[in-house]
Amino acid sequence: MPRTMRRKSETGIYHTMLRGVNQQQIFYEDEDYNKFLSVVKDCKMISGFELYAYCLMGNHIHLLIKEGDEPLDLTFKRFGSRFVYWYNTKYKRVGHLFQDRYKSEPVVDDAYLLSVLRYIHNNPIKGNIAKKLNDYKYSSYNCYFKNNEIIDRDVVLGILPIEEFEKFHKSQDFYNHIDIDSGVKTRITDEEAIRIILKKTRCKSVEEFLNLPVDKRKRYIAEFKNKGMSVRQLSRLTGLSKSLIQRI
Repeated sequence: MPRTMRRKSETGIYHTMLRGVNQQQIFYEDEDYNKFLSVVKDCKMISGFELYAYCLMGNHIHLLIKEGDEPLDLTFKRFGSRFVYWYNTKYKRVGHLFQDRYKSEPVVDDAYLLSVLRYIHNNPIKGNIAKKLNDYKYSSYNCYFKNNEIIDRDVVLGILPIEEFEKFHKSQDFYNHIDIDSGVKTRITDEEAIRIILKKTRCKSVEEFLNLPVDKRKRYIAEFKNKGMSVRQLSRLTGLSKSLIQRI
């Protein structure tokens, strides 16, 4: 099937999302998160885009970005080629890390800009991996309260004064936004599940888990299913097919 044409933003601003191939984990440890942010910072110098918000979750990434001196497609290719090369080298893997091309939706006005900003920053709360917005290290929320080299704050703070910033993030949002949510609720969050998997198996990545002996993998999968992890969730986090996990 041919790809559908992207909706063009008259403001040049987009809410974008990248997700791991087969919705698998992207980030395993602090070094992975920090490297991605370093790549974004370097690419800003080349591409000239503006970044108003970001949130790096375990298996997906949200960016609120304004197109710069080059098309956004080329900017995302820069992200991908630089980060994936480093990532594949570190984890001794090959192939794609991100699933297909990035998703995007145009940001049409100031009200929607602020709505997307709030939505992106609230992802860790929604995902039950943080209780407070300022507790999460890998979103841009805290960047608005201190000097930083990655977030362009002036546009947002020209609309929403910093004195109202925290209160605004706690208010209700009536917009719908692009999301990774498949509609399937799991009893254990992906972040909790990946911690359990890595601790139990002593693997550092999906590739290490896939290289374990078959019998050992089966024992682990059976144990993780008994702990409440769903078939779909285990497929995302381990790289095994859903049909294989169902048979175990």
